[in-house]
Amino acid sequence: MQKVFIFCFFVIYSCQIKAQELVVTNLQCQYQDSPSGVEDASPGLSWQLNSSRRNVMQSAYRVLVSDNEGLLQQNTGNIWDSKKVNSDQSIQVTFVGKNLLPGKLYYWKVMVWDNYGIASKWSNTSSWQMGLLHHEDWKGAQWIAYEKMPDSLRILPGIHGKGDPALGSGKDILPLLRKEFLIKKPVKKATAYIAGLGQFDLNINGRKVGDHFLDAGWTEYSKTALYVTFDITGQLINGANALGVMLGNGFYYTPRERYRKITIAYGYPEMICRVAVEYSDGSFENIVSDTTWKTSPGPVTFSSIYGGEDFDANVEQPGWDAPSFNDQSWRNAVIVDGPPVLSSQTAPPLKILDTFSIKKISQPKPGIWVYDFGQNASGIFSIKIKGKKHSKVTFRPAELITGDGLITQDAVGAPVYFNYTLNGAETESWQPQFTYYGFRYIQVEGAVPNGEPNPNNLPVIVSIKSLHTRNASLSAGSFNCSNNLFNRIDTLINWAIKSNMASVFTDCPHREKLGWLEEDHLMGSSIKFNYNIAALCRKVVNDMISAQTEDGLVPDIAPEYVHFVSGFRDSPEWGSNSIILPWYLYKWYGDTQVLTKAYPMMQRYVQYLQKKSVDNILSYGLGDWFDIGPDEPGESQLTPKGVTATAIYYYDLSILSKIAKILSKEDDVSYYESSAAKVRDAFNKTFFNKQTKQYATGSQTANAMAVYMGLVEPKNKKAVIDNLVKDIRERKNSLTAGDIGYRYVLRVLEENGYSNVIFDMNSRSDVPGYGYQLAHGATSLTESWQAYRFVSNNHLMLGHLMEWFYSGLGGIRQTENSVGFKHIFIHPEPVGDVANAETIYHSVYGIISTRWEKNERCFKLEVNIPANTYATIFLPVSEKFEIMKDGHLLHKKDVLKIINTDNRYVSIVVGSGLYQFQVNTIK
Repeated sequence: MQKVFIFCFFVIYSCQIKAQELVVTNLQCQYQDSPSGVEDASPGLSWQLNSSRRNVMQSAYRVLVSDNEGLLQQNTGNIWDSKKVNSDQSIQVTFVGKNLLPGKLYYWKVMVWDNYGIASKWSNTSSWQMGLLHHEDWKGAQWIAYEKMPDSLRILPGIHGKGDPALGSGKDILPLLRKEFLIKKPVKKATAYIAGLGQFDLNINGRKVGDHFLDAGWTEYSKTALYVTFDITGQLINGANALGVMLGNGFYYTPRERYRKITIAYGYPEMICRVAVEYSDGSFENIVSDTTWKTSPGPVTFSSIYGGEDFDANVEQPGWDAPSFNDQSWRNAVIVDGPPVLSSQTAPPLKILDTFSIKKISQPKPGIWVYDFGQNASGIFSIKIKGKKHSKVTFRPAELITGDGLITQDAVGAPVYFNYTLNGAETESWQPQFTYYGFRYIQVEGAVPNGEPNPNNLPVIVSIKSLHTRNASLSAGSFNCSNNLFNRIDTLINWAIKSNMASVFTDCPHREKLGWLEEDHLMGSSIKFNYNIAALCRKVVNDMISAQTEDGLVPDIAPEYVHFVSGFRDSPEWGSNSIILPWYLYKWYGDTQVLTKAYPMMQRYVQYLQKKSVDNILSYGLGDWFDIGPDEPGESQLTPKGVTATAIYYYDLSILSKIAKILSKEDDVSYYESSAAKVRDAFNKTFFNKQTKQYATGSQTANAMAVYMGLVEPKNKKAVIDNLVKDIRERKNSLTAGDIGYRYVLRVLEENGYSNVIFDMNSRSDVPGYGYQLAHGATSLTESWQAYRFVSNNHLMLGHLMEWFYSGLGGIRQTENSVGFKHIFIHPEPVGDVANAETIYHSVYGIISTRWEKNERCFKLEVNIPANTYATIFLPVSEKFEIMKDGHLLHKKDVLKIINTDNRYVSIVVGSGLYQFQVNTIK
C-alpha cells in the first residue's frame, strides 16, 4: 500500500485582499441563449461567473425580469425581482415571478456576490420569448393543405418495409402556399409561429426565413406536432408583403416509390401558421392560416425521407413568395385536421454546418461519373449546372463504392436517388430541401464534369459540393493528444455523432433514421462531452413520454412510427432510456424539471418490467447487440439476455430510488430500494458462479455490467474485475463486447485503475475495433467492429471510447454525488505511449480544461477550474517525488491528511482558477 498525500489549496492570502473583477456571463434560459417559443411557466435560468481570483464561489444572487427593456435598464424587475438570495445556485434557477403571457418577450439580468464579499456589476441583458401556450393563442389559425387525404388511405401505425403493392405508388403533391397582407404603419416586433408537416420552408418577400433545415422536428404526429418560432421583424416592409410556404413529406407521409424503411401515411402535407405583428403605436394584428391562402403544386415533384427528391425547374413559379404575384390560377387552401397538440420546438434546429469539396472524380463507365468528397457524413449536395431545357440528371448518393468504382447502396437500402430537370437558364443552382442521406460519394448520370469532353452535349456540372447537415447543438468540448491513432478515432466517432444528431438521435443517416433509444444513454456521455445536448435530450424525453403504451412499455424507438416485433420493439436495454436519460440530464445539467416531468413515465415503465419479470429476472430482448461471437453480428451471442436485461432493470430501480429522494417521495424511495435489493439477490443467485467468481458465461459484458451496476458483492468485486481483465489479456487485448456491454467494460476498467488495458485494447488496427475500421478506410464509425460492408458504415453505436478520451486520458470527471460538475475530479491517466493530451469541456459552470505532458523525469499538468466549483486533482507520482505548484515547491507543511491507497497518486483539493503542477521524479 502506498501513502498518498492530500493537499488542500483553498488559498487564503495573508495580504490585504484587493477588489478583483467578478463578471456574470453566458446567461441562458432553458439551456439556450435568448430562446423563443418557451412554453415552461417557470423556466430555468442559468449563468456563469468569471473572475481573475482563485477559489471563487457564489454566495448570493439577484435576478431581475421585466417585460420592458427600459425598466430593466433602470434596475426594475416588474415581472420578477428575486431580491438578494443567499445561495450558490447558478444553474436552473426557477423563475417564480408573475404569470408569463403567450408570445411575450421578457428581458432579464443578474448580479451575484462571491465568497470574498465582492458584488458583481449587473450582467448584460438577455431575453426569452414565450411560445403559444394554449389553443386560443393561435387566434383562429387552421390547418390547411392543398388537398385532404381520405381516411381510407391513411397507414397508421406505419408498415415495416414497402407494404402492399396494391396500395399503389402513393405519389403526392408537394405544395406551395402563399398569403399577401399589408403593413401600413411602423412595426415594433413581428413573430411567425408555424408548423408544417412533414417539413417546411418559410419565405417572406422572396427570402427564406432563418437558416434551418428540415423544420420542424419529428414527432408522433397522431399526438403532437412541433411549431417553430421566428422573429421576422426585419423581413417585413411597409406596404404589401407575402408569406410563402413550401411543404415536404418527412415522416408524415412516405411515397410508395424507391427505398423506404417504413411505409406510413398520417396525411398529405399541411401547415398551420400565425404571424403576430406588434406595431409601434401599441396595436396588434394577426395573419393566420385559413382558406384565404392560395396553393399550387410546387417544383419539388417527389420527396421521400428515405428515397430521395426530384425537382423540375420548369415548374418553378418565379416570384410566388413575393408581393404582387399573379396567383389567379391557384386554388384556395382546404381545411384539414391536424395533430391534437402543438408544442414549441425548443431543441436546436438542423442546419447546414459543413461543406466538402470534391476530392476525386472518376468515370467507372461511359456516361457515369462518381464524385468522392472524402468524408462519409449526413447531408445533402448542392449543384450548379448548365444544360438544355428539360434535360434530366440523376444523382445517386452512397457510403461505399464497388471494386469497379460504381456506388453501392446494398447495405443501406436501394434505390435512393435525386433527379433534377433543367429549365435551360444560363447557370442553374439547386439543393434538396426535404430529405437527406448519409454519403461520401455521389454518382451522376446524365451530365459531365466541367472541362470534360462532352460529345453528346449533355448538361455540365459546373460545381457540386457535399453539405453536411446536423442538429445545431453547440460544441461543448475538444480532445487532442500525441497519439495520432487516438486523434483519428476521436474524429471517426465524432462524425458518427454529428451524422446522427437530427431532431432525434438516429442510428444511421440513411437506412433507418429512427430514434433507437439505447444510443441515447450509452453514447450519451461521449456526446455530452462534445455538444450541449440538454435541450435536444429534453425533446427525446418528450418523445418517449408520447411513445409509452397504455401498459407501460417504452418501445425501442421514439417516435414510434412503426411497431416492430419481439426484441426490436421491447428490449429493456432500449426502453430503460426512459429512466437513464432523464437521470443523466440531471447529473450533467442539473435539470430537476425533467425528473419531475418524466417521473410518471419512469414509474409506469418499471411496473411494466416488474410484470414481465419471473422471480425478479428479465430474460428477453436483443441483449448485447452486435457483440463479437462465432456468427455474423446481430442479437447477443456471448452473453445471456437475462444478464443484460436484468442488470439494466436493477440499474433502473437504483436510479429511480435516487430520483424519488430528490423529488421528496420518501415512500417511493423505500419501495424502489427494496425492489432493487430483490433483483440484486436474484441476479447473483441466478448468474454468479461462486467458484469462478464470474457471471454467467464470463463474457466481458456480463462481468462488466455486474460491476458497473453495483450488483457484485463487495467481497467479490476485485475477483470479478480481475476476471474481466484476464479475459481481455487472454484474447491478446481484443474486445468482444457489443452495443450494450462495451461502455460498461470501459467504465469499469477506467474506474478501477485499468486505463492501461483500455490503451492496449484500442491502440491497434489488426483486430476488430476502431483502428481496424480506420485501416479499412472508414471515415465515420461503422455499425460493426469488423467494418463489414454489408451493414451501415455511419452508425451511432460503439463509440464509447470517446468518453474515455475525456474522462480517462483527459481526466475530466465529477464525483459520484456532484451535479453539473460542481465537484470536479481531475484524474488524467498518462498510459501507454501517450506523451501529452489537451482536453476541454464547457460545463454548465464554465470551462474545465486539462493539458498535460510527461517524460521520464516529470509530469506537468495545467488545469482550469471554473468559478463556483471546486476540484480534487490527482497527480501520478513515483516512489520518490516532489511537487511544484505554479513554480513553487510544495512542502510537507501543506499536507493536511495522509491516507492509504493502492494507486500512486497525490490528490490536491483546489478552488476555481488556472493552476500549473509539476511532479518531479527523485532518483
